[in-house]
Amino acid sequence: MNKQQLATKIWESANQMRSKIEANEYKDYILGFIFYKYLSDKEEQWLVSRGFDHESIKSYVNEEADDRYSSKSSAQQNLGYFIAYKDLFSTWIHMGSDFTVDNVRTGLSSFNRLISSSHKKVFEGIFNTLETGLSKLGENTKSQTKAVSDLIHLIDEIPMNGKQDYDVLGFIYEYLISNFAANAGKKAGEFYTPHEVSLLMSEIIADHLKGRNEIKIYDPTSGSGSLLINIGKTAAKYMQDANRIRYYAQELKVNTYNLTRMNLVMRGILPDNIVTRNGDTLEEDWPYFDENDPQGTYDPLYVDAVVSNPPYSQRWDPAGKENDARYSRYGVAPKSKADYAFLLHDLYHLQPDGIMTIVLPHGVLFRGGEEGQIRKNLIEQNNIDAIIGLPANIFFGTGIPTIIMVLRQKRENSDVLIIDASKGFAKVGKNNALRASDIRKIVDTVRERKNVEKYSRVVSLEEIRTNNYNLNIPRYVDSSEEMESYDIYASMFGGVPENELKQFDKFWKVFPSLKNELFDGNGSYSQLRTKDVVKTIQNNKDVNSFRKAFEGVFADFEEYMDHTLIDSAETLAIPKTEEAIAANIFERFSSISLLDPYEAYEIFATQFSDIAGDLEVIQTEGMKAVKQVDPNMIVKKKNGVNTEVQDGWKGHVLPFDLVQRTYMADQLNSMKKKQERLDAIPSSYEELLETLSEEDKEYISDALNDTNDAFVFKNIKAVVKVLKDDAISNRNLIESLKKAERLNTEEKRLKTEVKQDEDRLHLETKELMEKLSDDQVRYLLHEKWVKTIKDGILSLDSEMLNQFSKAIEILGSKYAITMNDLEKEIAETEKSLAEMLGDLTGSETDMEGIRELQLLLGGA
Repeated sequence: MNKQQLATKIWESANQMRSKIEANEYKDYILGFIFYKYLSDKEEQWLVSRGFDHESIKSYVNEEADDRYSSKSSAQQNLGYFIAYKDLFSTWIHMGSDFTVDNVRTGLSSFNRLISSSHKKVFEGIFNTLETGLSKLGENTKSQTKAVSDLIHLIDEIPMNGKQDYDVLGFIYEYLISNFAANAGKKAGEFYTPHEVSLLMSEIIADHLKGRNEIKIYDPTSGSGSLLINIGKTAAKYMQDANRIRYYAQELKVNTYNLTRMNLVMRGILPDNIVTRNGDTLEEDWPYFDENDPQGTYDPLYVDAVVSNPPYSQRWDPAGKENDARYSRYGVAPKSKADYAFLLHDLYHLQPDGIMTIVLPHGVLFRGGEEGQIRKNLIEQNNIDAIIGLPANIFFGTGIPTIIMVLRQKRENSDVLIIDASKGFAKVGKNNALRASDIRKIVDTVRERKNVEKYSRVVSLEEIRTNNYNLNIPRYVDSSEEMESYDIYASMFGGVPENELKQFDKFWKVFPSLKNELFDGNGSYSQLRTKDVVKTIQNNKDVNSFRKAFEGVFADFEEYMDHTLIDSAETLAIPKTEEAIAANIFERFSSISLLDPYEAYEIFATQFSDIAGDLEVIQTEGMKAVKQVDPNMIVKKKNGVNTEVQDGWKGHVLPFDLVQRTYMADQLNSMKKKQERLDAIPSSYEELLETLSEEDKEYISDALNDTNDAFVFKNIKAVVKVLKDDAISNRNLIESLKKAERLNTEEKRLKTEVKQDEDRLHLETKELMEKLSDDQVRYLLHEKWVKTIKDGILSLDSEMLNQFSKAIEILGSKYAITMNDLEKEIAETEKSLAEMLGDLTGSETDMEGIRELQLLLGGA
């Protein structure tokens, strides 16, 4: 299975295992065991590389051995730690029923004792949370052992051989953290920044750092470390050597601090490039020296990039901070809200040419008091580069509006870019999430400092001063929807106002002949001249020229994608290839108006996430993996226990249905016809039932002693037998029952045939996939990877024209019925009603009331 499937399986299983344990707490156990397995497997791989086999590892990898096979000191020197054979994760797995939770306690205790002195800061105490929490996994040793055994056997499925550059492990780790965060409520904010927000901040920073050979990055509220890791991963796309990135992380909470260290180590980052600290960022600034050698190790921390998502508006103690170098230039944040305290801390640690991004609550843009003064100083000292308003409800545990603020120490320009990105998101469960296109649009806008109507604006320092340093986004960017207005003249006399047709000026510019085909006008008001707006637009010559030009721009796109993706699948650099294709798509759209290139990018990015997974498999296992078929394992209950069993087969890379649609269409069509007939039979039963009289229905029900019509027709033979025994002579009833019996026979036959056809097709698909030729493999990859993207992009013009047509129809109908029309209709209705009232008869009092109503209606 690919990494997404494996991550999903582990999450679902782990979520069942945790039972009543809170998600926020259980994450520390499963993530801790994953990290221990990683270290254990890494040591075994290192031992094998030095010539050890299983038997020599078993015999000589222990604390006591002191001969030429001894590996303890060598492992400590090379890896920074040592795990004896008896404490290896693989040993626990192979112990079977002899394994107990005490093996884990012993192993974790030994690990901490055997850390190399040079790696104490990276590894010391990293398993404390796991070690102290084992007792919470059960009431006694037996139940704890069961819980731990289930967990380690689940984790054992995660490959940690480093073949895919730690991607599978990192993906699963991040996936689990994300899911635990989604289930942890308010506590989620303590350790997790949503992946999409993390990517957005990373892309902004990485773009600024392009061209640098060495980079230092710092997160003073590091949580799980995902922000740091994403910056490093994104920046590495533009560097020759990713090992020249140094990571600094500080975190207050011990449990979360351990997550940071684990996450950084498991991503293959060299221990020498990991500098972490467990401490209060605001109270204990990053130490400038090693406590053991203050003078010799004095080294102020100034970095190329700072990224942070600090706790929002938390209380802090500002007493005595006036002389703190971090705050003395700008001011001290109020004790009720530490938002600017974190911001100024980040800014202080920036190099002159560095950049920082920080997530903050929206209120920092306009709150007064001490915060207002700090904001003024930041603006006047030219540190604020950009402000990005994010969608609401985007962070786990809080729905408050948030922003990303981009700051720099030194800037050439003095303006501020303000972006309102609050409208761009997708709904995912209870939360909103930035899409790939939303991230790309924000990053492009920041890089190019673009003015985009209702989205972004570069605001001058003078204008900000005029607004008394209030940076509230709506003051500068109006992203609100326009209120619908009604033209009084058009409402009375009809016609479409010319000023309302101006909203379509961009369409009239591209389709110059279309406006006159749709409307007759006198300059101020126009009449819709066609009853079929859609047809008129579709048949317009300029529209068709536009569509042909759009298709022409992408005429060679499939060839380009085949060459870029399929021909180089085993060797291409996945992130760089993704960026190259994205740039190619945007370049093609440079000559196309009306269509949004970011919609095309969203189609590509969504599909590429699956393509990347396929490419990782191919680059690890070779092109032969495309032909591979795997057992399809599902979980079923057996004797009350969830058991994994095989349910057919599935493609390792290619889905069965794609192969079937491509090469087995005849079988599929035959099955489809049978299934359609099978689906129609229940309605045939219903039709037969409707032809029976109530007397016949009652007779049948009495004969079978059952009133359920479905039961009657499902058991038609029993019905026929009972009626034959009664020697019934009703020919219509007998004929209906014979038809029902024939339907019943056909239904059973079709069910059997469809099941046999499905099983046969499934096995034939397996055999076909395993024998695919190289040309067939290439064609199927084209269908799965390339054609889906091409078709999605080429559908954008149809979607745009459909929306345009709908808007024209709505505008046309808006003034189709005038107030004069309504008045005439009312008058005619009143007259008609008055005439009908004249035909009524009744008592004298009734007639007097009717005459008065006729007068009101304008009648005689």
